[in-house]
Amino acid sequence: MIGLIILGILLISGAYKLLRARKGGGAGKRRSAGRADGQAAVALGFVPAERLDTENGSPLLPADTAALDAVRAGDWQAGAAWADAAGQNWDERIRRVRGLAELAAEEDAWLLAWRAARPQDPTAAAVHADASVLVAWNVRGSLSASNTTQEQFRNFHRLIAASQEAMHEAQRLADPADPVPYMLEQPVAMALGYSHERYGQLWAEIVERGPKVLAAHTGALQYWCRKWRGSHEEAEAFAKRSAASGAPGELLSLLPLYAYLEYEMSESEIDPDVYYKRPEIVAATDAALADVAAADPADRRVARVRHMLAWNLYWQDRYTEAVEQFRAVDGYIGTTPWTYAADAKARYVQARDFCVRRSVTQ
Repeated sequence: MIGLIILGILLISGAYKLLRARKGGGAGKRRSAGRADGQAAVALGFVPAERLDTENGSPLLPADTAALDAVRAGDWQAGAAWADAAGQNWDERIRRVRGLAELAAEEDAWLLAWRAARPQDPTAAAVHADASVLVAWNVRGSLSASNTTQEQFRNFHRLIAASQEAMHEAQRLADPADPVPYMLEQPVAMALGYSHERYGQLWAEIVERGPKVLAAHTGALQYWCRKWRGSHEEAEAFAKRSAASGAPGELLSLLPLYAYLEYEMSESEIDPDVYYKRPEIVAATDAALADVAAADPADRRVARVRHMLAWNLYWQDRYTEAVEQFRAVDGYIGTTPWTYAADAKARYVQARDFCVRRSVTQ
């Protein structure tokens, strides 16, 4: 499921834009090659473009679907049990809390009933806090500042301030070992412009409880990007520290891939066909490949890394390796890097089909 909080922030920041045109010659040549590439990919068993899921980066499990459907029908107990079943798998817990928050941002009667029945429930408090951020961004909208009214800005800042209070309540109610309520504050830190010192205090609370939670590190990377409160250099340095802290299979090698993507997206003069072949990016790609090979195949987070690997391998002309990654994630594209394009489906299909076609002709 797309993390709508981060998606909203990316929209406002201007990072959500069309990616570069695909490799090749003029527009006519690209269109012709695209049709041939698509036919080759579908013939080899890849999912046709019209059937791609643009909301999720990997399949929802039957338990996910059952819980979310029950919550939509008003059964908050099912949602509570589903979220709490994640235990101390913090990446999984925040995924489930966020999934519930996305529903609550649309219709919150079930969440209000949950909070009334269990006012001290830490999971309900976390869902409420996360949903409040979503509502704030919905009020703000996704348009540029010049196309956003003063009333929208006023309401946004009022709601974000309330969200911050809700975060602090969730933190007070949480299990002392739980980093999730602190992780949920990261988008608030970006929206309110936390100083480096203040963000450092928040980060210390997170890593004290979950030093290797992938979602926490990817959230922090956003803060350190130039488009928010840092710089390219600070973002890259943070990403490299994160990757170095991870053991094989912990998937923190994803961080440098994200940092390199953020830099490429922010610099209009970069030629990605050259940029992604830089030795340090090739090395980071190789490290992520090794990390995925060492990870538990059942780890849902692996798909996030595979999507980024597919992107890097595409630009590095490593088509057979790219196809292996596309094969593993095909059908579900609601994640980075595809969601950084105005048309995620077109971007994914271009890269996938290009690699498939070249892999069979190499």
